[in-house]
Amino acid sequence: MSKLPLKNLRKQIIIWLFEYSQRLYTNLFKNHESWNITKHDLLKFPKPSFGRHLGEFLDRNNFELIPKVERHDCYHVLCGYNTEVEEEIALQCLCFGNGKRSPYLYGAVILGVAILPDYFGYYYSSYKKGKNANPFHHFDYKKLLNVSIVEFREAIFSKSEALKLNITQL
Repeated sequence: MSKLPLKNLRKQIIIWLFEYSQRLYTNLFKNHESWNITKHDLLKFPKPSFGRHLGEFLDRNNFELIPKVERHDCYHVLCGYNTEVEEEIALQCLCFGNGKRSPYLYGAVILGVAILPDYFGYYYSSYKKGKNANPFHHFDYKKLLNVSIVEFREAIFSKSEALKLNITQL
């Protein structure tokens, strides 16, 4: 039996877990107000801004911001991770390396690495990237939507990492 169908099945399990647990986690643990900003609002921001890049990310993926967990999509944009299952887990590993702690993050990292160990090297390099970056998990991202994405990344990541992100993402 080929490993590919099993890997796809494992990815589908994680997708289901993400979808189910995200709603549950948001209802139980997220008590703050949502941003009440749409993708179209974000696309009105100036081109070099973080907000515009967030809007473009949402548009490319046919998403809207998820109320009360808007910050998660901000991490995708800031750190240059896409939305494939292995990249979602790698992004959680990066956030863990950066000092973020939450029950959801622990679950995503532990289950993600256990169910998809094929990407362990990628997860570990993401963890190290987060460890080497300046802390970013605590920001109020709604207040940073007008900031230049290039300058934002340069403030968070090493020069070479920020340059790599800015070249591939702009």
